[in-house]
Amino acid sequence: MILQRPLFWFFLLSFGFVGTHLYLTYYGIPFAAFLPFGLLVAFTALFRLDWVYWMVVAFTPLSININEFGILDLGLYLPTEPLLFGVLVLFVGKMIVEGGYDRRYLRHPVSILILLQLFWMFVTAITSQDVLVSLKYVLARTWFVVPGYFFVMLLLHEKKTIRLMIWLSILPLCAVVLYTLVNHAMHGFEEKPAHWVMSPFYKDHTSYGAILAMYIPVAIGMYFNKSLSPIVRALIVFISTVLVLGVIFSYTRAAWVSLIGAFGLLMVLLLRIRLSTIVLGLALGGFVFFSFYDQIIMNLERNKTDSSDNLADHATSISNISSDASNLERINRWNCAIRMWQERPVFGWGPGTYQFYYASFQHSSELTIISTNFGDLGNAHSEYLGPLSEQGVPGLLLMLALILTVFYTGVKLYLDLPPGEWRLMVLVFLLGLLTYYIHGILNNYLDTDKASIPFWGFTAVIVVVDVLFRRGELDTD
Repeated sequence: MILQRPLFWFFLLSFGFVGTHLYLTYYGIPFAAFLPFGLLVAFTALFRLDWVYWMVVAFTPLSININEFGILDLGLYLPTEPLLFGVLVLFVGKMIVEGGYDRRYLRHPVSILILLQLFWMFVTAITSQDVLVSLKYVLARTWFVVPGYFFVMLLLHEKKTIRLMIWLSILPLCAVVLYTLVNHAMHGFEEKPAHWVMSPFYKDHTSYGAILAMYIPVAIGMYFNKSLSPIVRALIVFISTVLVLGVIFSYTRAAWVSLIGAFGLLMVLLLRIRLSTIVLGLALGGFVFFSFYDQIIMNLERNKTDSSDNLADHATSISNISSDASNLERINRWNCAIRMWQERPVFGWGPGTYQFYYASFQHSSELTIISTNFGDLGNAHSEYLGPLSEQGVPGLLLMLALILTVFYTGVKLYLDLPPGEWRLMVLVFLLGLLTYYIHGILNNYLDTDKASIPFWGFTAVIVVVDVLFRRGELDTD
């Protein structure tokens, strides 16, 4: 019997695929196991690009750096970054061919600042000390920003879609925290193991704590959504408890501080404290700090409490700038960033280059027991000083302008919106972003999917709600 042509091609392609898969596996190429998944995703992307992005959201807490396999020395998170690159190419291609992107979103001040950021990053990549490294960095930032902000805005017009984004991210994150807590319990919840028990999903406890801090306001805020059933709200209580335990036993001091800052903003908004009162308080605090600067520094230098298993002592060690190696190394990195900026104040050294050049800017008097002469231990530990050293003064100003604009937009939107779910969503996403804004003083993770997906996603929600509300298109019933 002669096979029909469709069946012939079906069997031919099937045998070809199986044969190729077996061949690659036999010769020790384990990534062949991802081929079926890759083909399925590629096929899905042609018809439902939004499904692919939701896959990215769900896989982000579970993604693993390819370095963990010990096969390739390549900083790439699987499966999220290849998926993001695919969404970037297909989305941009579709916009070029079909057009139709809502220009209201492009004209929003936040969007304009993001585009200016990408443009300036490209300019500084051309003038970079290492052009190839910088261009790769800009490409990676682009596949985080374009799908994670510009594409996802087209999906966030309804409450149910925003709820979907929350559940797709928070349930896998909760699973990672449970895994980490169980792993940590086997080591008696001690401080030292807290640095690695979240592996392979997070590279260290600081990035892990930063992400948990971002999602805690979102998880707790969901409980106050009156439209949810008692069973769902009970699940939210469980998730919130897990996340809070996770951030406590992460021993991430910056995450604790950021949550205190978010709680402070919550009190300001709920109590309707006037802006003039806040500004006056900050000015008074600044005056007191600089008036007693020498005394404050002397008191900080007397603090000899180092990081430890005792949570109270660990919290106290935040202000130890005399013997705590983590704090001193962070100051070392900041000073290096400032010296790099002083040498190249306008264009900087190029995006992504700090880690390759900061070593020569270290002073022997500032080296710690965890410093290296090769300067091979990462970045500037700051979302603000990092851009300053790599992209000059314009890079820092653009970052600050973006944060202030998002913050102003979110606060004003919260105050203008009537009580309801939209208002609650704006509040919890703003609080989540604030935790990262504060955490960004001490660390920087926007070059990873773990931080970029929630950071740009939360920002997108605030911008979408702002655009729809200002144009009277938001259903506030």
